[in-house]
Order: sequence, then structure tokens, then C-alpha cells
Amino acid sequence: MTDATTRAAAILADHRASIDRLDAVLVYTLAERFAHTQAVGVLKAEHALPPSDPEREATQIARLEKLASEAGLDPDFAKKFLAFIIEEVIHHHQKHQS
Repeated sequence: MTDATTRAAAILADHRASIDRLDAVLVYTLAERFAHTQAVGVLKAEHALPPSDPEREATQIARLEKLASEAGLDPDFAKKFLAFIIEEVIHHHQKHQS
């Protein structure tokens, strides 16, 4: 193995270790987020509130698109990601309504 290849392998390993840590952060962050949205779902069910809030969802999507742009992340990807999360949250809220 050449010195350049050895350095490349070390850099690759560092990137992969960072990716692994960030994946863990994402998973734990999503778990915390869903814990809060579950509590919101229970609260909505207890007070006969609708499981979705289109106005809040639109505000959140716009906010996330702005944050994504500021962070250098594709806003369309961020919008799709949040839409997926919102869909899952609404699904959980609807289960509480039943």
C-alpha cells in the first residue's frame, strides 16, 4: 500500500466514524422528537383536537426549507424529509383518536 493510499484509507475511516456518530445523533434526535409528538397526540385526543394542523405544518416546512438553505442542504430534500416525518406523526395521532 502506498503512503497516499494509507492516508486515503485513514481519511475514509475518519469520515465513516463521523457518519456513524451522526447517524446515532439522528436516531436519538428523532426518538426524542417522536416522544414529544406522541405527547401532543395524546393531548389532542384527550381534548378532541384534530390530528393534523395544516397551518403549523406549512409554517414548519417553510422554516425547515429556510434552515436547510442556511445550512447548505437541499431545501427540497429537507421539505420531503419533514413531510415524511409529519405524515408519520399524523398517523400516530390518528391512532390515538381511535
